[in-house]
Amino acid sequence: MFSAQMLECAWNRRDNVEWSEEQEASARSKVQENSSQLLPQDKQEEYEVNAKRYWDDFYKIHENGFFKDRHWLFTEFPELAPNRNPGHNEDSVCEHIYKEESNNEGLGSCENGHCSLETRAENQLNLMKSTPTFCTEELAPQKHGEVNQSYEDYPGSSASYRILEVGCGAGNTVFPILQTNNDPGLFVYCCDFSTTAVDLVRNNAEYDSSRCFAFVHDLCNDQSPFPMPDESLDVVILIFVLSAILPEKMQCVVNRLSRLLKPGGMILLRDYGRYDLAQLRFKKGQCLSDNFYVRGDGTRVYFFTQDELDDLFTRSGLEKIQNLVDRRLQVNRGKQMTMYRVWIQCKYQKPAASQL
Repeated sequence: MFSAQMLECAWNRRDNVEWSEEQEASARSKVQENSSQLLPQDKQEEYEVNAKRYWDDFYKIHENGFFKDRHWLFTEFPELAPNRNPGHNEDSVCEHIYKEESNNEGLGSCENGHCSLETRAENQLNLMKSTPTFCTEELAPQKHGEVNQSYEDYPGSSASYRILEVGCGAGNTVFPILQTNNDPGLFVYCCDFSTTAVDLVRNNAEYDSSRCFAFVHDLCNDQSPFPMPDESLDVVILIFVLSAILPEKMQCVVNRLSRLLKPGGMILLRDYGRYDLAQLRFKKGQCLSDNFYVRGDGTRVYFFTQDELDDLFTRSGLEKIQNLVDRRLQVNRGKQMTMYRVWIQCKYQKPAASQL
């Protein structure tokens, strides 16, 4: 039997939608049109230099009341809570999607609110997006917990299962993990480029320093130390984060994160796919380079193909476990709008033994 809520959800969203040749051609045409005019190089450099300010301003405005906790995580990535009973996932995922749609002021159900915010940004230049990671300023670890470079007694050193989320925002992934995964050996690290975001996590009533360590980190800076040694992590989470990084710096970022994984450890990614609704909505003058755009507030986003992500991860020595396109049709009941979302979901694993 389907509950009324699940039927409601099914009406508003269809998963794994197949695109026709005409639909893909139309999307390709829109991208060609909105990328025909690139921003000048000096403007592009300005967005890179000022990236941290954009994200700090965002969290100062919205604090932790804007984004929804990602309880769908455990359906898509059961590795985050291996002992969770999968039987009660379906209702919570459907309910989460329905609530997102209801709370987005009639603009539709878009992952993490991005689609709604992108629409608003075209008119109001609002700040948006929840998982920043850029490659400019140095971190300030003194304020947010000293990073111990000796690694003799680092945070979480006694844990048996270690997870790192990169681009943690206000904690909408971290706290559901801490609530759901009751493994006494669990320790969760979370970092963000935004000092304000990390403050929000550390000041949250659910933050438990015995199970979690939040720190400011510039992922693109090779000189920024991690608080844990190489080959110490079981899982690294990248949710709508890699797309926010300058494309030419992505390989370096993936290489750094791969070194942190234990043999058998895994990177879990969910990010924007090519021809997603958000890409098609950009206007001329917002394109930085191929499939890389700047939003109205100065934040940036890239739209991936499966092959691009596969190349990034395999070049860093990881093996493919999953690399799929998630195409969804979402319907806004109030405005009778149909919206096609395209996301890519990946799982890549570090080989259990070194291969010569």
